[in-house]
Amino acid sequence: MTQTLKIDFISDVVCPWCVVGLGGLEGALARVRGDGIDAEITFRPFELNPQMVPEGENVGEHVARKYGSSPEQSVQARQLIHDKAAEVGFTMNTGPDSRIWNTFDCHRLLHWAAETAPDKQVALKKALFDTHFTEGRNLTDPAVLADAAAAAGLDRAGAAAVLADGRYGEAVRAELALWMSRGINSVPAVVIEGKYLVSGGQPVAVFEQALRKIAEDMAGET
Repeated sequence: MTQTLKIDFISDVVCPWCVVGLGGLEGALARVRGDGIDAEITFRPFELNPQMVPEGENVGEHVARKYGSSPEQSVQARQLIHDKAAEVGFTMNTGPDSRIWNTFDCHRLLHWAAETAPDKQVALKKALFDTHFTEGRNLTDPAVLADAAAAAGLDRAGAAAVLADGRYGEAVRAELALWMSRGINSVPAVVIEGKYLVSGGQPVAVFEQALRKIAEDMAGET
């Protein structure tokens, strides 16, 4: 019998370590499924830059302003994250001219997917990661986001309608507030069964160990 763990993956679309963390989690699940452990993943919203202007900001300028990083430090950090992403099979094409965007509409779209086609929410999250980190497209452009939804197998017209009418805005704000009230102030934050937390873009082995231990603990409670 398969033991299915409930996982809330709190993250932002412009968070590179969230890409790494998702890759690590999926790699771990591939290892443990043969032992009867699986998971139901739901993506929850987190905004790294809720006050970001609609036209976005150059990523180098953004990092320097927010973290005080020098151009040299930014180059080193970018190479590190590119390498970590490659380890989990993801291609990052970001560079000094890349931009960072407001992601509120992305979270509205992910909420829509969770409610109407939950089996496609993971695909949408990955499509949005591709849109930002691999293709370098504008995450505030409704047409770009509708393209991502279509790439994930969702209805493009339905996605465009959600983006146009502001749907799920209040629901997303409520979720943002909920997770912050629970002490989540950095991402990725992977909450398993509502009480176990794995923080950061952890490698496959760390997630595998956590999943096995949690599954064992839960089996002992029944």
